[in-house]
Amino acid sequence: MEVIAGVDEVGRGSLIGPVYAAAVILNNSINKKLLKDSKKLTKTKREILAKYIKKNSVWAIGKATVKEIEKKNILHASLLAMTRAIIKLRKKPSLVLIDGNKLPKIKNYKLNSVVKGDQKIPSISAASIIAKVTRDKMITNLGKKFKGYCWDKNHGYGTKQHLKAIKTLGVTSHHRKTFSPFNKIR
Repeated sequence: MEVIAGVDEVGRGSLIGPVYAAAVILNNSINKKLLKDSKKLTKTKREILAKYIKKNSVWAIGKATVKEIEKKNILHASLLAMTRAIIKLRKKPSLVLIDGNKLPKIKNYKLNSVVKGDQKIPSISAASIIAKVTRDKMITNLGKKFKGYCWDKNHGYGTKQHLKAIKTLGVTSHHRKTFSPFNKIR
């Protein structure tokens, strides 16, 4: 029987923090009709589904740090986070389906990319949900230490509120300084 893992990442467009990826192998018992792209779900629904997915699948999280993002660039850091998630799975998949059109290079793994996979493949949808919930919680907790940036609401993305806070409060060690708009702020 083929063991398929779905993989997705989250946080590529954020101005702060690590990029996260999740890899998920769904159990046959899971209700796949519940699984959708994480961006199409409310925060509450994502959190409920993340718990459900974790109970009914084999899953793992990988991440790449701000330093790795700045050193390698966001694409290569995203691929690194995906690699880490895939390798951490306690069961080796016979096929890995990855959202998007780029693939990491991992020896002895069969990998396929699926454009808009988070909307088409339940295991990729599940990975998008787990990755987003995990990263959002981390960013929200980080925001408690860096008040004024509203990371609990914007999760580090370049909203007007966040950009205004950067101009007022400055750039933190968690900001990705190689990203625009930091070259304009300094």
